[in-house]
Amino acid sequence: MDKNQYIVAFEIGSSKIVGAVAEKSPAGMVSVSHLVEERLSNCVRYGVVQNVENVKAAINRILKNIEDQVGGNVKYVYVGVAGRSLHSEVSEVNRGLDATKPISADIISGIIRDASRNPIKNYETIAVVPRTYVVDKNVTADPVGVVGSSIKIKANLIVAKPAIKQNLMRVFSFGIDVKDYLVTPLAVGEYVLTDSERLGCMLVDMGAETTTVSIYKDGSLAYLATLPLGGRNITRDISNGLSVLEDTAERVKKNINNPLDSNVDDIVIEGVRSSEAANFIAARNREIIANIKNQLNLAGMTADDIRSIVLIGGGAQLQGLGKKLEENTKLSVRMGHYPQSLNILNHSFNRPEYIETFCLLAKAAADILPGETCIARRNYDDGFQVAGTRPVQPQEPEREKKPHTEEHKKKKKPSWWEKLRTKAGEMLSEDDVDDE
Repeated sequence: MDKNQYIVAFEIGSSKIVGAVAEKSPAGMVSVSHLVEERLSNCVRYGVVQNVENVKAAINRILKNIEDQVGGNVKYVYVGVAGRSLHSEVSEVNRGLDATKPISADIISGIIRDASRNPIKNYETIAVVPRTYVVDKNVTADPVGVVGSSIKIKANLIVAKPAIKQNLMRVFSFGIDVKDYLVTPLAVGEYVLTDSERLGCMLVDMGAETTTVSIYKDGSLAYLATLPLGGRNITRDISNGLSVLEDTAERVKKNINNPLDSNVDDIVIEGVRSSEAANFIAARNREIIANIKNQLNLAGMTADDIRSIVLIGGGAQLQGLGKKLEENTKLSVRMGHYPQSLNILNHSFNRPEYIETFCLLAKAAADILPGETCIARRNYDDGFQVAGTRPVQPQEPEREKKPHTEEHKKKKKPSWWEKLRTKAGEMLSEDDVDDE
């Protein structure tokens, strides 16, 4: 019997939908075994589902592909939440305590729940991230077990427009349960950043239509914002400015050697001069970097408050982007990698554009309870089962059958009685002929 737990996670982005499967062994090792992608155009805008039916159909195709590959039926999934309106809001809760008793985990959970009830007009709270705990004016990283007469919790509410989650719920309204909605930027921050980086770091996730900026300070999330800018803005600038198709503009963008260098080679790519395309790339890139830098000001910080920038996302693969970000911020920049806790079994999908999906799998694998699994494996002892059908009972091995044809009867060696009867019949037949 298969004792592995199976985790299925979906990342629904503006340019693609990705479904992936991880296997968690009884020893706790997590391996990514399958990944299926569907590219969609204009069905998801700025991370928000626009065309529910098209996205639903794409997810159904991905699920069918996964079920065929894994040999099982998907029961439920984990889904990443991201999008243009996703950002953080500060919430504080003060509470008096019984100074004769240590603070329990239940007390902290209750205070965090109270923090989530602070309403943010026109927004829905997706998650609560504690930032600092102060017990009797003393800051503590872990208040459980501490004795005091009062506690103050400062937390970040991760909020978004209700449409983000509502449309995700509509997409998964066809019989597949969503086990949990995971905030994608939080999963990325947990599994891409190191402990030392979370002491002071900016995490920049640049996608097709949005760029999410998460700022960490003193070990916890201090600020999160989503910008309506991404790699597709650059592509459209080339497409509109040089009157070429968007697909052509995308290929030109990817094939220019360091397009942010002022001395870029002037060559022709699919009928487009690289120097002309580079002008559009550089102009939009300056705008994106300026907006990223401005997030420090909006968070009430300066470059001195953080030590580095970690860059991920499909849009972040633009050649020279990391170097330009370093020049403009005076901070060290590194490219983020997939979670080191994961074992990628198929290196064909070990690509930077799937880091967010891998982080969702890692987070779900950490959260899933013992004995739970997202996939019910088919029992091959009862025959192969196609998803959504009843098991097909296996047939017994076909035994050699004795033929019962007339031809076989003629070939069968006759007994003495049959010989006598045949001879008598021949004699009668001869008499009949004579009579005629």
